Amino acid sequence: MLPIDLKGKRAFVAGVADDQGFGFAIAKAFAEAGAEIVVGTWPPAYNIFTTLLRRGKLDPSLVLSSGEKFAFSKIYALDADFDKLEDIPEETRESKRYKEHGDSSIGGVAKKLVEDFGENPIDIVVHALANGPEVKNPLLQTSRKGYLSAVGTSAYSNVSLVQTFGPLMKRGGTFLSLSYLAAERVIPGYGGGMSSAKSALEGDTRTLAFEAGRMWGHRVNCISAGPLASRAASAIGFIHDMIAYTTANSPLPEALTAMEVGATAAFLASPLGAGITGSTIYVDKGYSIMGKTV
Repeated sequence: MLPIDLKGKRAFVAGVADDQGFGFAIAKAFAEAGAEIVVGTWPPAYNIFTTLLRRGKLDPSLVLSSGEKFAFSKIYALDADFDKLEDIPEETRESKRYKEHGDSSIGGVAKKLVEDFGENPIDIVVHALANGPEVKNPLLQTSRKGYLSAVGTSAYSNVSLVQTFGPLMKRGGTFLSLSYLAAERVIPGYGGGMSSAKSALEGDTRTLAFEAGRMWGHRVNCISAGPLASRAASAIGFIHDMIAYTTANSPLPEALTAMEVGATAAFLASPLGAGITGSTIYVDKGYSIMGKTV
């Protein structure tokens, strides 16, 4: 038996604000494997998420296979659009949803982790972040601002996480991010520069794997997941059509579950995945291999 064992590890999952998406499923899979979990939540969603947790609304989703309920050790307000406090515009910094959290930049959260957990506070970092303000616009109708925003939030933020957290991790740390087939195939309707952002994310995975591997011994991988009807994915407007289409045309004609992605993430973060870095792993019921629909 080769168990996935993450006992003694602490994972930081950036991009968890409910119990519906891949980020939560990955956090739960890590908890199943014995890891301690801390998460980063977008400041405007922070109070909603923590209130749901406090009131027990998410309790059913927190139950592990053992029957026990896992809990997040810490929940940090994180806006990955900003690398350091001074990057956050004063108007945003002083707004009600941000001011109470202090420094919610990537660098700010890294400092809080060190304050809360000491030197080398994290073993695993997951980038479960994506946003394209013009995602419903065809690329030909996407503004420069919208395009760069999509790439900044959905791709560069992963570079920043590796830059910032890499030195704080013990040698042999793991970074994971989430991509989508639009990085390499045309998905009409997935616009606003998001396809470009996912392409950048996968390309950066290879370069970061080399640089972080040589510098710190860390591994960097990416999961290209099939479509999932999460709240975030609903922003593109046709997620259910995408799920129906891929389900009908995949080698395994069934809908993907978030926990299938979570299980793959746990494997990649564990010693069982020690020989894998710089890779994009497809978890999509095989849809990505198809060259013709059925």
